[in-house]
Order: sequence, then structure tokens, then C-alpha cells
Amino acid sequence: MLSLYLSYAYLFISSAVPVAHAAAGKSIFLLAGQSNMAGRGGVVNDTWDNYIPPESFPDLAILRLSADLNWQLATEPLHRDIDMNKVCGIGPGMAFARSLLRKDSSIGVVGLVPCAMGGTNISEWARGGDLYKRLIRRAEAALEVGGTIRGLLWFQGESDTVSREDAESYKTRLQNFILYVRADLLLPVLPVIQVMQVFFYGKMGGTCIGEGPYLEIVREAQLGMDLVNLRTIDAKGLSLEPDGLHLTTPSQVSLGTMLANAFMQTHPSSIISSNSIASKIMSLNFITHFFLMLFLANFLIY
Repeated sequence: MLSLYLSYAYLFISSAVPVAHAAAGKSIFLLAGQSNMAGRGGVVNDTWDNYIPPESFPDLAILRLSADLNWQLATEPLHRDIDMNKVCGIGPGMAFARSLLRKDSSIGVVGLVPCAMGGTNISEWARGGDLYKRLIRRAEAALEVGGTIRGLLWFQGESDTVSREDAESYKTRLQNFILYVRADLLLPVLPVIQVMQVFFYGKMGGTCIGEGPYLEIVREAQLGMDLVNLRTIDAKGLSLEPDGLHLTTPSQVSLGTMLANAFMQTHPSSIISSNSIASKIMSLNFITHFFLMLFLANFLIY
């Protein structure tokens, strides 16, 4: 039965899903950040072991938006044509989607939009920068044949632990990033699930591994975020690859489940499709919040 299913799925792996069949009612999730969101599970010495755990197998109810903006059956590595300067492996996206489908059958087809880029600093995700513009462009393209953006999965911060200045600026920069994304997508209470950083910093066998010395400052900044519909999960305790920085394949699977659990705790009744914003803005409090977000997006200073 499993082999038959995989054979059937294989027929769709390399081809784009026709626009007419790209699940107009799909639930869309943006995947952004750096290498651990892009996926380095199973990658050692710049070589991926090609192992895909069952929790990350293809599912006909899970799509991905390719680099050329076509919906395809989602397969690992999800970021293979997005984070192209590095070797990609297993990330949390597929395990998240499969876990979500198990927990909530009403979620329908899940559309994953990979946007992460390894080695990037939060300042590189500032509004107006290339990564930010690509994120917004891909999010808007994802909506063209219908669907609703249900959440942003964010795993980033390793690069901001190298410099004290970057670490101490992290909270403000991340808060601004989230507010700008919500304002530009006209989704003022878009659920955001962020992952707190964890890695080993120091020497192992005479080799320096990890990222930077200011990890705790960044973690405190992430933990101290106080925005509506923001959930924070901690990757501490998950196993790492030999580089002391990237999550292993089993850890990425665990993280995907953690992300799904966190999303289930957000407030889906507040989520608005870009196709139905006008009909959903019902209360004065919501309108006030909406225009406040637009105000902040234009006047916040990095």
C-alpha cells in the first residue's frame, strides 16, 4: 500500500500543479529565517544523506510554492531552489504540515511557501531589502489562485549572536519585521510562530563550532517579544549535527510537531484572507488595530 502511494506521489514530484487544480481554498504558511528553517537535517560536510523520515514523506494534501512561483507537490528538501548557495536537507516544514493535517482535518490542503536563506542576519530581512521583498512577493503570488495565509513560521537569529550590537538590537528589529509583514500583507494579526535559538558555541576536538558568543542575549530578546498572536517555542534540548549549529533530521521532525502544536494555540478566527478583508473587518477594535499597524509600518525606525 505504501509503495503504491509513493509511486503515485512520484508522478507529481517534478511537475507543477496546474493552476486550475492548485486548491483554491488552501491554507498557506510562510517559512522564513535562516539555515535551520531552510533545513540542514542530514547534511554533514556539505553532503545530504538523502534520508527522508516518514514524518516528512510527500502527501497529496501538501503543496509547495517553487522558486518560479508554481504550486507543486511538496517534497524534501523544501528549500532546494530557494536557499541555493548551500546544501539543503530536512527542515521542519513537511513535519509541520503533516502534523497539522493529523490534528485538524478541517485545515484542508496546506500550501508551504519556502523563503528562508542560510546565514542571514535579521538586518537583511529589513523592509525594503531583497529578502523582505522576496518574502512579500512570494506571499502575494501564493494567493493568486486562492487560499488564505494562515501563519508565518520564523526560525532565525544565529547570525545575530556574533556581534553584541546585533544581539542587543535583535528584539527591536524582529518586532519591526513582524509588524511590517503584517501591515504589507494586510493581515494585522497574522499568527507568527518563532523558534528560540539553540546551538553549542566553543571548541570541540580543537575545532570551533557554533555561531557567536551572544546567544543568551538573542534568546532573551525572543522570549521577551510581546505581540498579539505571536507564539514562541524553544529548540533547546533538540539534538544538533556535528557542526553544533544545525538540527538533526529527528530534531527537525520534532520541531515540526512543536510548530504545529503552537499554531493550534493561535487564534484562527482572527485570520483574514486577502480576498475577504473588507467583509471581515467588523469591530471598531479591529479597525483601530489595523490602522495602528499601518501607522507603525510607516514610522517605525530601525
